[in-house]
Amino acid sequence: MTALHIVLGVALIAVNLAAGALGGARWWRGELSRAFWPLLRAGQALVAIEALLGGVLVAVGDELPRLHLLYGLLPIGVSFVGEQLRALAAQTVLQARGLESRAEVEALQEGERRGLVFEILRRELGVMAAAALVVAVLGLRASGAI
Repeated sequence: MTALHIVLGVALIAVNLAAGALGGARWWRGELSRAFWPLLRAGQALVAIEALLGGVLVAVGDELPRLHLLYGLLPIGVSFVGEQLRALAAQTVLQARGLESRAEVEALQEGERRGLVFEILRRELGVMAAAALVVAVLGLRASGAI
């Protein structure tokens, strides 16, 4: 079971690093990415699986360094905080444009609405790409690679 934990840990790092790099690059260029979201969700699923598997290993008596446990559990918190910040993206963009109601958004011209949606989606992409990169670094730290 420890070998599975190691293999899944490597996958967690690789998938989150790929998601973070792809999302970060697209965010930087001002582009959106459909490929980013499934990659991100796969990375988040690996975080959950690894946490559960690590809990099983601890429950059956495997001794793990405390820092490994800490760096192994922090990605759950990072993912949660990232999702909360992503959920606030629309509100932040609307407030920055002085839009307070749905009626005000609907009153915008089609091009302005599209720009608004793009800005919200780009902000979400940037937040979640950063979260994925942090999760990858925490995974590397948990592995002892850094």
